[in-house]
Amino acid sequence: MLLEERLQTLPRETLKGLLRGIEKESLRSRLGGALATTPHPARLGAALTHPNITTDFSESQLELITGVHASADACLNELTEIHQVVYRAIGDELLWCASMPCGLPAEDAIPLGRYGRSNIGRAKSVYRMGLAHRYGRRMQMISGIHYNFSLPDPQSNDAYFALIRNFRRHSWLLLYLFGASPAVCSSFVAGRAHELQSLSDGTLYLPYATSLRMGRLGYQSDAQASLAVSYNCLDSYAASLQEALTKPYPAYAAIGIREGDDYRQLATSLLQIENEFYGTIRPKRVIKTGERPLHALRERGVEYVEVRLMDLDPFCPIGITASTIHFLDVFLLHCLLRDSPPDTPQELVAIIRNKQHVAARGREPGLRLTRGTHEVTLAEWGGQVLADCGPIAAALDVANATSVYSKVLATAVAALNDPAATPSARVLQAMARDHGNSYVRFVLAQSLAHREAMLKLPLADGVADRFASLAAISLDEQRLIEAADTVPFETYRQQYLSPLRLND
Repeated sequence: MLLEERLQTLPRETLKGLLRGIEKESLRSRLGGALATTPHPARLGAALTHPNITTDFSESQLELITGVHASADACLNELTEIHQVVYRAIGDELLWCASMPCGLPAEDAIPLGRYGRSNIGRAKSVYRMGLAHRYGRRMQMISGIHYNFSLPDPQSNDAYFALIRNFRRHSWLLLYLFGASPAVCSSFVAGRAHELQSLSDGTLYLPYATSLRMGRLGYQSDAQASLAVSYNCLDSYAASLQEALTKPYPAYAAIGIREGDDYRQLATSLLQIENEFYGTIRPKRVIKTGERPLHALRERGVEYVEVRLMDLDPFCPIGITASTIHFLDVFLLHCLLRDSPPDTPQELVAIIRNKQHVAARGREPGLRLTRGTHEVTLAEWGGQVLADCGPIAAALDVANATSVYSKVLATAVAALNDPAATPSARVLQAMARDHGNSYVRFVLAQSLAHREAMLKLPLADGVADRFASLAAISLDEQRLIEAADTVPFETYRQQYLSPLRLND
C-alpha cells in the first residue's frame, strides 16, 4: 500500500489527537559559565519521586518532564510553567541552554545524582557511578530533548517497529535540520583525543558540524557498537537487549561490582539496565513500580516511541519550539506510513555511518550518504523525504484546521537548500558576530536572556501553589519509600537484576 493510501485510512480524530510529551535536560550553571555543583534545590522536592522535575546523570543536571498532551501548545505551556518554577527556585544559577556542556570541572568534581537512602534511590546513584566508570562523567553531561510520541488509537508492535526502522534510516535529516551543537567548550574534551579544530581560545568546533552531541564525541559507546540490535520485531529487539543485560562484558567485569562497601556499578554486563542503551529512538511503555522496562514491553507491547536525538535549541527559552514539534509529528507519521522493509546488518552499519557523517559534516557542500547499495547526496535524499511528507502535512492541516504543518515543511525545504539557515550555522554566525567565536560566551548570553524572559513572564494563577504541593508530596513519598525497605541493598540489587524479571 502506498503512503497516500495508508494516510487516507487514518481518521481525522487520529490526526487531530496525536499524543506527545517532552523530557528536557539542562545543566545548572553559574553566572560565569561554570558548572554549578550545588545539590538539587530543596524547593524543587525529591528528584526520586517528583513527577515533573528530577535529575539525570548529575545533581547539576535537571530533567524537566511534561505530561502527555494532544496539542503542541498544551505541551509547551506545561514545559514553560515548569521552567518558570525552576528559575524561581535556583537563585542566581542558570539553566545552560545548549546541549554541549558549560565549563566543566575535573572529572571527580562532577557530582553524581543522589536520590536518598532507599534501595531504589541508592540503585540510581550506583547506576550513575557505573556510567562514570564506563564512559567518564563529562560525556554524561551532554543534554538534549527527548520527544515521546504515539497515536491516540492503539497501534501494533509491528507498526511501531516499522516506524522505528524508518526513523533510523532517515533520522540524519533531523540532525541536519535541528542540530545545534557545532562547537564545544574545550573543557569537555580535556585529556581526550579528538578531531575538533580550534575556533578561539577555549572553543573547539568542526566547520560543517550540525550536532557534535550526536557524533563521535557525543553520546557514543565503543562497547555498545558491538551490539547489533535488530528492529525487525519486538522479539528480535528484546532478545538483543536480553543478552546485553545478562551476559558479562570483560571490560566491565574488570571494573567489578564493588570495592569494599562502595559500589562501582550495578552489573558487569554490557548494559547495567535498559536505560543505558544509547539508541536514537526507543520503543517504550509506562512501567509499573519495580517492573523492568523490557518485561513491560514483552508483556504489554509498545505504547509509544521516545525520540532521543534532538539537541536543545539555544535560541528558544525552553529548548524546543512549536514549529519543531509540528515537524516531528509530520516526520514520525512519515516513518509510520512509509514502506519499512526489514533491516539488515549491512544497513545497520550504513545507518550509523550516515548519522556520524551528518553530525560532523552535515552542511558540507555535496555531502554524500549511503542509501542501499548506492551513494546519494544529502540534498537529493532529503528532498525526496520532504516531498513524501507533503501529503501528511496537508492532511494534518486539514484535520487541525491550520496551516502550520505545511509552513514548517516549507521551512525545512528552504533550510535543505540553504545550509546557512540551519540552527548549527546560526550558532556559529552568532558566535562570530557577537561573542568573539566563544562558545561559552554565546551560550552564557543566551542563557541569561532566557532566564530574564522566564522570570518576567507572569506565572499563571495556582501554578506556584501546585508545584509547592508537588514538591512536598515528593519529599513525603521519598520518606515512605525509605521507611518501607526491608532487605539489604545487595539483596535488592540481585533481585532487581535477575534475568527472570526480564521475561514475559
